[in-house]
Amino acid sequence: MKPLRSLGLRTQLLALLLPAMLAITAAELWLTRDDAVQAANAAYDRSLLGAIKALDLNVSTASGGLAVELPYRLFEFFQLTATGSVYFRVATTDGLVEIGSPDLPQPPQPLAMGVPQFYDALYFGEAVRLGAYMRALDRPLGPGGAQQIVIQVAESIESRRHFTSGFVRRTAVRDVLMLALMSVALAALLALALRPLVRLAAQVRARAASDLRPLEAGSLPADVEPLVDAVNQQLARTQALVEQRRSFIDDASHQLRTPLATLRTQLDYALREPDPAARQATLLALSTQLDHVTRSTNQLLALARSDAAPLQWQRFDAGELVRELAVQFLPPARDKGLDFGIELPAGPCLAEGDPGLLREALANLVHNAVTHARAGGEVTLQAAADELGCSLIVQDGGPGLPPELLGRLGERFAKGRGSSGSGLGLAIAQSVIERHGGRLRLEPRETGGLRAALWWPRAAA
Repeated sequence: MKPLRSLGLRTQLLALLLPAMLAITAAELWLTRDDAVQAANAAYDRSLLGAIKALDLNVSTASGGLAVELPYRLFEFFQLTATGSVYFRVATTDGLVEIGSPDLPQPPQPLAMGVPQFYDALYFGEAVRLGAYMRALDRPLGPGGAQQIVIQVAESIESRRHFTSGFVRRTAVRDVLMLALMSVALAALLALALRPLVRLAAQVRARAASDLRPLEAGSLPADVEPLVDAVNQQLARTQALVEQRRSFIDDASHQLRTPLATLRTQLDYALREPDPAARQATLLALSTQLDHVTRSTNQLLALARSDAAPLQWQRFDAGELVRELAVQFLPPARDKGLDFGIELPAGPCLAEGDPGLLREALANLVHNAVTHARAGGEVTLQAAADELGCSLIVQDGGPGLPPELLGRLGERFAKGRGSSGSGLGLAIAQSVIERHGGRLRLEPRETGGLRAALWWPRAAA
């Protein structure tokens, strides 16, 4: 059997509503049966009371004793309507005088004067309904005799059962027919109500894979519009991502095509150059250009990974990450005569995030700082962490960023005049830190240079 969630929406609604409707119908039928029993008892009890009153009118004490003139016609009619046996008893409260069936079951509660009491009982194994009534005699039956008489009339409840069962049976048939009609009507109404969703599904299926236009929500129910709005927002994000990837591929091809053409030109020149000294100089320039192409290619791959690779969230020591990068960039920093150092907390600087991506982001900031710092300047790496978040900071004493480049923070292939880089370092750092829920901040230092800080919250986990 398929789980409910794997079925269609219409089937799910029917599977949920029909049992509820069936339960409501069953409860309504039970209440109807209870009402039918009460109505039958009320009607038949009135006929019992009529028989009691008829007997009471025919009770006489004129002779000094107790006499009852039976209303035979009334009892014949009463027995006919009762469809079963009818019994009666007229007796004094002291039990000395009894007329009729003396062993009729007694009332479960004491009788009150002039108040009839109705109850169910068994009489010779047959279920009967009884009515009992007590009143004062017109005159006592002799000195010290009884002062009250009790009149009881009993009838078989078979006719009541037939009436109740027939009534409930007819009601059940009617309710089943109504339930069937309601089910058909509900299925038709659900099909009508879900037609906009069917049209929406057909509209989506008919689209080409490259069609990312927003879905039309004009004819949809108000409850479905938030879903369509969410889908349209996702389509807009996908469209922006596709445009970004297309632009990235165009720019990347341009960034790689130009240096590769330069490499080819330098190589051809070296092959034709007969002077060994000139050939050596050309090969050195070729090596430098090859380093530039290699770094640009690695940055492009890093940027693609920072955009698409899933985050490998874990706890790590940010101080250890800073030490590793300091060791990596120490040789080029010494070659430029930089004051290269680190500032870390006394104890472990525990952080949470993807250490691989964060290392790539910080490496780009350190590379920029070492590359653009003035000879004999300083570059300092810092790490910090608290309850709110973590920070990785690079401070340098270089020329800083021009104002027009600060306005394009994180934009790909954005670089200043005279820069030999590819303009991807800050874009990689921006992409990585945004995926961690943080931000990249670039601020000029009062003493000159630039302060670049990566901050991300712990709550991003």
